[in-house]
Amino acid sequence: MMVRVPDIPTEGLGVTDAAALGTVYRDPGWRLEDVQLRIERDGLDVFVTGELRATVTQTCGRCLEPLAATAAAAINVRLVPRPATGDTVELFADDLDVDFYEKDEFDLGALIEAETALALPMKPLCREGCLGLCPVCGGNRNVVACACPPRPADPRLAVLKDLAARLPH
Repeated sequence: MMVRVPDIPTEGLGVTDAAALGTVYRDPGWRLEDVQLRIERDGLDVFVTGELRATVTQTCGRCLEPLAATAAAAINVRLVPRPATGDTVELFADDLDVDFYEKDEFDLGALIEAETALALPMKPLCREGCLGLCPVCGGNRNVVACACPPRPADPRLAVLKDLAARLPH
C-alpha cells in the first residue's frame, strides 16, 4: 500500500484493518494477523508508530519440525525524504529508527514486512525444552527415546579438554 505524504491529514491517519492492506508480504507463508498503526506528518517527516502481529511457518532450530511462529513488533519509525544522490548523510545512534521515502510516497507494506521479519527469533524453537536430533542416527529425540551410544570425543580436541582449568582466573 503506497502512502502519499502530502495526502496524510493533519490529524494523522490510523491503520487498523489488516485485510484492507491487501497482500503485504511477498512470501505467501506470512499472514498479517493484527495491525494498529498511526501515521502522522510533521513537515516533511513522517512518523509511523504502533504494533503489528503476524504469523509464519518456520523450522525448529533443533529438531527441524515445522512450527507456526508469531512475530509481534512495536513500530516506531521516522521517515524522511531521501537526500539527493550527491549528498552525504551522517547517521547517529538516535537515527537508527530513520528510513527514507522518495517522490513524496512510501510503501507501508514494505515497512510492515521489514519490521515483522526483524521481530522473528534468531533461532526458532518448537518449545523451550526441545531435545533436537540424535547426532548418531538423526532421529527426533522429542518423538522417540534414542538408544544410540554417545559418540566418543574427537581426539583432535583433547588438548582443549582442560583449557578452562589451565586459564588464570
